[in-house]
Amino acid sequence: MVSQMIERVLFASRWLLAPFYLALVAALSFLLYKTMQEAWHFALRVPEAKEADVILGVLTLVDLTLTGSLIVIVIFSGYENFVSKIEARDHPDWPEWMAKIDFSGLKLKLLSSIVAISGIQLLKSFLDINNISDRNLIWYVIIHIVFVLSGLILAWTDRISGDKN
Repeated sequence: MVSQMIERVLFASRWLLAPFYLALVAALSFLLYKTMQEAWHFALRVPEAKEADVILGVLTLVDLTLTGSLIVIVIFSGYENFVSKIEARDHPDWPEWMAKIDFSGLKLKLLSSIVAISGIQLLKSFLDINNISDRNLIWYVIIHIVFVLSGLILAWTDRISGDKN
């Protein structure tokens, strides 16, 4: 009887994660605000901007979009994996991938997104190389390489453990 009560409490404790996912929804709305602000500033600068400045502006918007996508992946996959299933049939436009990502797949998608975001930051640094110190540029490259290697190691360990996601 005590064992069953403990198990019920432990099982119900997964709902303590729900506010974390709601906080991520709030963070997504804050990111949307910053994206709209950046898009507005970008649009105002485009007429007199150089080609490199336009590319930097577009890369910034891509970076923000990838970050937003990363948040959505964490919200839905995390909620479905750790809190409760969402009935896809109640949502006709429900993306198929959302019901198929397990924790291992979620880790890989997260790290892949981080590598992409890091790569964009590195590309932005290269395009603005005159305004970036050599020291900072070296650190950007090192950090990006660490993310890439981490992703490869994570994918490799998942593969040898038998998880095909």
